[in-house]
Amino acid sequence: MNIAIFSPNQNPYSETFIQAHKKYLKGGVFYYYGKPGRVQLEGVSSLVNKWALLRFRIIRKLKKYSFSYIKEQSVLTSLKNNAVDAILVEYGTHAYALLSILKASGLPVVVHFHGYDASVHTVIKACNDYKEVFSLATKVVAVSRKMEQMLLAIGCPKEKLVYNVYGPQPEFETVQPTYAKKQFIGIGRFTDKKAPYYTIMAFKEVANKHPDAKLLLAGDGMLLNMCQNLVRHYHLENQVQFLGIITPDAYRELLTESLAFVQHSITAANGDMEGTPLAVLEASVAGLPVIATRHAGIPDVIVDGETGLLCEEQDVTGMANNMLQLLEDKAFAIKMGTSGKQHILAHFSMEHHIAVLQDILEGAMTQTI
Repeated sequence: MNIAIFSPNQNPYSETFIQAHKKYLKGGVFYYYGKPGRVQLEGVSSLVNKWALLRFRIIRKLKKYSFSYIKEQSVLTSLKNNAVDAILVEYGTHAYALLSILKASGLPVVVHFHGYDASVHTVIKACNDYKEVFSLATKVVAVSRKMEQMLLAIGCPKEKLVYNVYGPQPEFETVQPTYAKKQFIGIGRFTDKKAPYYTIMAFKEVANKHPDAKLLLAGDGMLLNMCQNLVRHYHLENQVQFLGIITPDAYRELLTESLAFVQHSITAANGDMEGTPLAVLEASVAGLPVIATRHAGIPDVIVDGETGLLCEEQDVTGMANNMLQLLEDKAFAIKMGTSGKQHILAHFSMEHHIAVLQDILEGAMTQTI
């Protein structure tokens, strides 16, 4: 089976779930990246040879087609030359942007939603509530129960919708935490829906009682400077560290020595929501308890009181109390972390995620035969 993956970006650091699809799906995988008109195929310099390009240019000129004709025909010819059997499109927005190519291909299409594409009000409206996408798609993938409900609410046919949570990279399964430090670790983009300022505000209450506790925040984004200012305002410079963008190896090392993972995800003013945060899955399968909010897919994968401690969105005191509970009962933290590793391995492993996605793609191909 040959699979074409279409993604708007090539290798963004925060989209490791897409790279996992490229790496672990079985069969021939062809990775097409870039927005319409700029689509490229990873590993080759051109989608088609120069003679094909010349032919498309002549036809465009004779028929007075728009310049997009050349680009679209190049993609369609590449799909045919690579004997592609099924298409996986990452993000509903990208599927909407590629509708003309997807329709012309005649191939089965699986559309994989991830988060903002199923939640930001203006994005959904700009994509005409995904009516054409839902009509064209053979299957639609949601990564959380909340997302499943939202896609159904805007018109996705129930028989096309499949729930399939991401899986953490297998390397995180091998982490053996020591819980050696009174240290909390968080990683992710500094954006509205991750609300890192709420995590800092909660940690301020923790620091008042445990001045030797630490909070490490990795990542980058538009709210980074604001969060740095907040830390200075609270005089927490010696307890809160901003690590910038770190490698997966560095993240695993920090998980090994930390007490718990923290993330205060919220629904942003524009509706933006998480799917199921991959960092939560990675921390849990590594054996750390997760302190987070009842947001989007987090309650799907974290069992409150058993594998982590959850509070409501914007409940700063609730998050602070959860952090304090683990600081003051290390045995409970270890018990929850151990349960979390077992829970993710049993229900949300990378192997399971890829197996379900593989079945979806193979089933989609069968449906169109």
